[in-house]
Parts: sequence; C-alpha cells; structure tokens
Amino acid sequence: MPLRPASIVKALLAGSLLTGLAAWPLLAQTETAAPPAQDVELRPALPIAPLDATEPETSTPTVVEDVAAEPANANVIDLEEVEASLGMSRERIDALKAEIAAMEGDRTQQNAALIAAAQRVKLAEIEVADVEERISDLIVRELEVRGRLDGADTEIANVLAALERISLNPPPALIVDPDDALGSARGAMLIAAILPQLRDRADAVASDLKALTDIKIAALAEEQTLKANYDVLEEEQLRIATLIAARKQGITQMSAALEAEEAEAVALAERATSLRELIDALTERVANGANTAPTDPALPQLSPEAIELAFADAARTQPAVPFALSRGYLALPANGVTVVDFGANDGRGGIAQGQSVMTRAEAQVVAPADGWVLYKGPYLNYGQIVILNTGSGYTALLAGLEAITADIGQFVQMGEPLGTMGSRTSGRTVTTSAGNDQPTLYIELRQDNEPFDPAGWWASNEQTG
Repeated sequence: MPLRPASIVKALLAGSLLTGLAAWPLLAQTETAAPPAQDVELRPALPIAPLDATEPETSTPTVVEDVAAEPANANVIDLEEVEASLGMSRERIDALKAEIAAMEGDRTQQNAALIAAAQRVKLAEIEVADVEERISDLIVRELEVRGRLDGADTEIANVLAALERISLNPPPALIVDPDDALGSARGAMLIAAILPQLRDRADAVASDLKALTDIKIAALAEEQTLKANYDVLEEEQLRIATLIAARKQGITQMSAALEAEEAEAVALAERATSLRELIDALTERVANGANTAPTDPALPQLSPEAIELAFADAARTQPAVPFALSRGYLALPANGVTVVDFGANDGRGGIAQGQSVMTRAEAQVVAPADGWVLYKGPYLNYGQIVILNTGSGYTALLAGLEAITADIGQFVQMGEPLGTMGSRTSGRTVTTSAGNDQPTLYIELRQDNEPFDPAGWWASNEQTG
C-alpha cells in the first residue's frame, strides 16, 4: 500500500530530528551521572540582605569600648571560632597548625608567612570574582538556549498536529488523488516547501541541544574552580588567624605601657569630633615617642631595586623607606571596584577626601604601607577604622571594616592583614548605582593631616577598579 503524503513527511521529519535528539541522552547522562556534590544548578548569587537606613552624621562620637578589657585568651577563642566555621578536615587543620608551630618565636618568619598568606587570599578573591562573572554569563546563555528550545517544541508540535489532521481527513485538492494530476502536483509542491524548513528547524534544535550540553560541562568546570578557590580562602583564613594567635602566644597580659597607650587613644577618640581632630591628637601624642620614623627633609636617592629589596626585608620594625619614596609601591588594602575617587562628589553634598572601594562580602583588608597602629575601633559613623602612622608626617586611614586584628601600638608591614569587611556597607554609605548592599572600604592618605589623592601611589599590579 502506498504511503500517504503525511506519513512520508512524518518519516522524513523523524529522520531529520534524529541528529538533534541524539544529543539528549548525553545531556541526561551529564545531569544524572554526576555525583550530587558536583551537580550544578545555574543560578545567580544569593542576594545580600538590604541595608537599613544609616543615621546621619552627628557631632557626637560613638562610645568606644575599652579594648584593654578584652580577656587574655581572646585570641584563642577567636581561633577556635574560625576553626569551627571551616569545612576543612581535622587532619589538614592539625597539619597547618603544626607548620605554624614550627615558626614559634621567629617573628621574621611569621611576618613573611602572614604577608604571603594575605597575598594568596587577594589572588583567590580575584579569581572567585572572575568565576562568578563567568557563571553569570553561563546562566544568561542557558536561559537563551532553553527559550529557543521551548519555542522549537511549540512550532514542531503545531506542524505535526497539522500533518496528522491532514492524514486523517485529507482535503481532495491538497492530497494525492489518482484521478487528479493537478491535485497530486499541489500536494507534492506543499511537501517540498515544508520539508526544507523542517530540516532547518531540526538542525537548529540539534545545535541548541549541543550548546546546552556544552554549557552544562562548562558550568561543572567553573564550579570546581570556584570550590578550589573557596578552599584556598578557608585555608588561608585559618592560617592567618593561627599566625596572629601564635605571635601573641605566651602574652598573658598587656604591658603597662601598652595598656596606657590604648587607654589614651580611646580617650582621644571619645573627645574628638572629626577625623582631623582625632589624627591631630594622635599624631601629637606620638610625636616624641618611639613609634615614629624620623622626618628627613633630604630624601635619600634609592633605585627601584633598592626600594623593592627594602620592602622584602621581613625582619624590619620600621618603615622600609621614607613614605615619600613609596609612591607606586603601596598595596591596595582590599580587592574591589573604586566607586568614588578623591575629589569627586561623595553623594552627601560634599567632596570626597579619599577613595571608596566596593569589596566582596568579608573581604580581607591589609596594611597599605608600613606603619604603627595609632588607633583601631569604632569612630563616629565611619564604622570600624584603623589609623596608621606611616612616618615622615604621613598617615593612612581605613574605615568601614567589621573586624580588626591589629593592636594599637603594633608595627605592621605593608601587605600584612589588618582585618576584614562585613557583609554589607558599614558606617558612612556611598551613593552609587549599585546601592549600599555591598561593603565599602574608605581609604584616606594624609600628609601633615591634609588629605591628598592616593591615585598613583598604588603598585601597578594592584586591582584599583
């Protein structure tokens, strides 16, 4: 019995679609064969909780807690909390702690390990941001492909339904009739017109199915890269916390001099009504003290190689070079995107006296330069701040942190961890198109207590946004 024209069309269509449908088993295998821990659901990052409205800046300073009242075992408690929050194996934690224990008493080696760990954290944070951006692109591509496949399903279903209706109830003028040569010609012309379009659609479906499979494979690879970088962040976070605790190990109580220094800094912060006033008071207090580098009006002439060699000395207890010679060598305190530059509109009707960098949640913050910690803690509506005396009349201010690990009076080397950001904007907010739901680090550099533009001071390999 001769086949009906509709049956011929369906047979050819089925053959044309075999290539496209052959990709489905691979897709299904990719989706089901992978172990649950590696399966990837393409979705955007979880939204950060919206920021509550911040209080307007007032002249009444925030009460600063007495940092000298912290228990002697606070570092041990903090370290235990860090360990409890990580997903690392007990064996890896013990091995890392044993590695750090071997440095006991070697301050130079501990400093070098701290700075190296901080650098690995910065690199991992950059890679995490890149991977998340690539995953977002894959999400968009997946949605586009699925949209085309959904449309193709509808079109092919409509065509097959129409052909089925023709085969069940063939109209005499459009179907093959032995007694009607003209009708047969019309039917053949109709089939000839439909088949190339159906083949094109089948090829397009096959291409989209392959693209969807490729997206799935790429997403799995990006997931593994993301996991590897989060593992690095976890390990370095524990390494940094353990190193900081190790450097303070054995100190059961603060020296009388350090207690007095912290108490005086806290008292100054309670009385000061502006950053200028606070920095003036802090600078005056240490002007004749030991924690300052001598001001030499005649700067030495140092080659770039000599400057880099000075910064490589992990045993230094004073700034490697006079601050004026460190232009182009400073470490950007945190990875992120610069949202407000020095001298720009600060979004509150004033002119920005520093640089604002929007960071990742819980991003690491490092010392931008060598210096002594003049002050740490909350201040007015700036959130947690750190002020460094970088010598030669220069100071560096970092504001908007959530946690600070350095102590007042401590000498820190450039690149050494100072603390971490929170999960959203803390303290003074920054008006940007991104809103205030991401943490923002505020950076000020000052000479003789006058803010100046930090542009050009950062090392060329730093991510300045």
